[in-house]
Amino acid sequence: MRTALLLFLACATWVSAAEKGARDFLKKPDAWYASAEAKQTGTIILSYQADSGGWPKNTDTVSQVYAGKRADLQATFDNGATLDELRFLARMFNATKDEAYRQPFDRGLAHVLLAQYPHGGWPQYYPLSKQYHRHVTFNDNSMARILEFIREVKRDARYAFVETKQREACQTAFDKGIGCILKCQIMVDAKPTVWCAQHDAETLLPVKARAYELPSFSGAESVGIVRLLMSLENPPSEIKASIEGAVQWLVQHKLSGIRIVSVDDPKSPKGKDRVVVKDPKAPALWARFYDLKTGQPYFCDRDGIPKPALADIGYERRNGYSWYGEYARDLLEKDYPKWKQANP
Repeated sequence: MRTALLLFLACATWVSAAEKGARDFLKKPDAWYASAEAKQTGTIILSYQADSGGWPKNTDTVSQVYAGKRADLQATFDNGATLDELRFLARMFNATKDEAYRQPFDRGLAHVLLAQYPHGGWPQYYPLSKQYHRHVTFNDNSMARILEFIREVKRDARYAFVETKQREACQTAFDKGIGCILKCQIMVDAKPTVWCAQHDAETLLPVKARAYELPSFSGAESVGIVRLLMSLENPPSEIKASIEGAVQWLVQHKLSGIRIVSVDDPKSPKGKDRVVVKDPKAPALWARFYDLKTGQPYFCDRDGIPKPALADIGYERRNGYSWYGEYARDLLEKDYPKWKQANP
């Protein structure tokens, strides 16, 4: 009996540790949202809603009620914040018809729509920051996720409770967002290529974020943008041209014959180091960032000086940031061929 109890507690602890945000609860069946557990979770999530209507990032918003000052909560769209909390509240309202969930949802949706710039882009934080967070943010797929969410609100039956006026506003905001994406696409010799991780809030030109995130072609964030554009029904010629240009750029800039590995290094701070090795059988990789002038990958320390190789930068940034990835593999091998077949 005692063994079984200990096993149960261990499993409960594991589940609790695994579900640190609203996103994991979205996998629950509709019936769960009427349960006492769901209501308790909803109370906790609501306690983290900022005065502006959004939620903070990198915060456990489901384990215990927020005990701080609500005025200290800083709403953002970065790292998936705000959008999944709103999805959770929508499902809670549908299951319970309790206005205690609908009203915070309405306030959160209004926050999302209010944060959009007139040109269609979204910043990383709203109210606006004076720092790089104010720029149009594609980094970590922030803007793409916002657009996917407001399209859900317009189309998905789960949001039928939202006033028609607001659902139509979501469609308008979505269309403006797509227009902003097209305006931000970097042109080279009058041909569309890809995007930077962030674009200037006013000019929409590529702009730096943190010291090591310089204006550049993004080999990572551009993939999510292309997928979003591919999801559009009956795409007009300008959307097709945007997709084709980005895909061509990604094909031309894939990196073959190398692999990124972690090797033992007793002299390093943590006993491991990340290095690039030659491997003709390695899958294709893409760099996180490519220099706007040379089109070559760059790597950077916190001093903001770009270097041509991963080995050229210091240990901390070399091992503490994602500089390479198989970002566009599935896009080029699976998604694009399927889209092309449907959109010849």
